[in-house]
Amino acid sequence: MSGPVPLATRGALASVATACFLLALKSYAAWSTGSVAMLGSLADTALDLVASCVTLYGVHLATIPADHDHRYGHGKAEALAALFQVALISVSAVGIAWEAIRAFGAPAATHHAGTGIGVSIAAIVVTLALVAYQRRIIAATGSVAVSADNVHYQSDLLLNGSVIVALVLDQLLHVRGADPVFGVLIALWLAWGALRSAGTAIDLLMDKEWPVEERDRLIALIADHPELRGLHDIRTRRSGTRDFVQFHMYVAPEMTVAAAHEVVEEVEVRITAAFPDTEILIHLDPGWLLDAAHPLIEPDVIAPNGAADTKDRA
Repeated sequence: MSGPVPLATRGALASVATACFLLALKSYAAWSTGSVAMLGSLADTALDLVASCVTLYGVHLATIPADHDHRYGHGKAEALAALFQVALISVSAVGIAWEAIRAFGAPAATHHAGTGIGVSIAAIVVTLALVAYQRRIIAATGSVAVSADNVHYQSDLLLNGSVIVALVLDQLLHVRGADPVFGVLIALWLAWGALRSAGTAIDLLMDKEWPVEERDRLIALIADHPELRGLHDIRTRRSGTRDFVQFHMYVAPEMTVAAAHEVVEEVEVRITAAFPDTEILIHLDPGWLLDAAHPLIEPDVIAPNGAADTKDRA
């Protein structure tokens, strides 16, 4: 019997369902109104569907446990899915901008503003519900792929609002040229969203360190152990929804292997309590046995019981 569906997968499934519904709705609206802004919104939704399907696959792949060929798990599949989304969003932005620029040279009349406005309002309501649901999942899982998807759907809220404004200006207030102007603005907004999402995904693929605040909290938590004399070579990274921490720590050189192992276990319990879903790798050093040539050494990270040893080394 299969187990419960993971939270991140639920978020991706909700995204696919929403994209399918909005694609059908906006196809009718684009055909009815002839609006460039609505056409841009439709193109974005079509790419949303493809991106959401890729996100669903990436999130599913990321949940697969570590195996013989992927000892650290499959978490980076989420970042790859996010980058695929970025590529699709960028293509969408270029296409919308091109169509809007063409409309400046040969403006076409739009019609049935009520249909376009009604569809856009419905899209806003549905998208708001999806964004709120995804935010709850992101808070619980930290999923990078769902987060990128969420950023994209947040931009859809502005996009749908822009379509409403464009139709009102063009048809109800007879401000000619408003529709392609908003098409260009939508394209620029999509490009900005793609840039932000790309940065997050690339940071994950490049094993960027945790944010400074989290890293400082981790160091303070480790250094507070009474048997710890110091630590160095602290490395952190994130892979999908899982975190990784490794570091060297110093204990008294006369301590037995059994006693030192107990200290390691206690430190691991502390870290896991504060940072769940974290894989921890600790290397023990006796006293202050430093590899002075190591570029990542942080000799300033000293536990309370390590002060005396620092003076001895000086």
